[in-house]
Amino acid sequence: MTQQNPEGRLARWWSILKKPSVKYSLIGLLTAGFFSGIAFWGAFNTGMEATNTMQFCIGCHEMKDNVYEEYKYTIHYSNRTGVRAVCSDCHVPKDWTHKIIRKVQASKEVWGKITGVIDTKEKFEEHRLVMAEREWARMKSNNSTECRNCHSFDAMSPELQKKGPFKVHTKAKAEGKTCIDCHKGIAHKLPKGYKDPNAEEEE
Repeated sequence: MTQQNPEGRLARWWSILKKPSVKYSLIGLLTAGFFSGIAFWGAFNTGMEATNTMQFCIGCHEMKDNVYEEYKYTIHYSNRTGVRAVCSDCHVPKDWTHKIIRKVQASKEVWGKITGVIDTKEKFEEHRLVMAEREWARMKSNNSTECRNCHSFDAMSPELQKKGPFKVHTKAKAEGKTCIDCHKGIAHKLPKGYKDPNAEEEE
């Protein structure tokens, strides 16, 4: 059994690629598909990034009239360095896979708006603890990745940080705790009915 010449094999593949598929050659279809894929990916990614903007996040009154109003009075909105963390910085992972998963999960929130589950301040407050606990659990499961995009135990300076907080952070690091374990109320007020497990431990 004789092996086919590599050049002959290449020529055969090239002839298949050039062979017309009813009206167009296969190579023409592949080229069109390639550039169509690039255009689709660009449009998809642009749309995805548009959903990460502050304007998009507060486009509905459920967010604008509730959590956004609280956020405006926090350190993440206004501070001495002028660095502002927007909604997506804390609620949307940076890496592609987890970002897509988070966007799919967010469809529940859109459904909540469409069906009127949280369309009034009273309804929002009624469901607030459940929504908060869901988000806290998500952040706990990924080791507060969004927080750690900006904050790091290793980057904390004992000279620049007050002794009390530095001691607490050092202890938290040693115990394997993550940011959301202690900082649940840092950007939004704590829901009614929430019980701080850290306070119970101290008692």
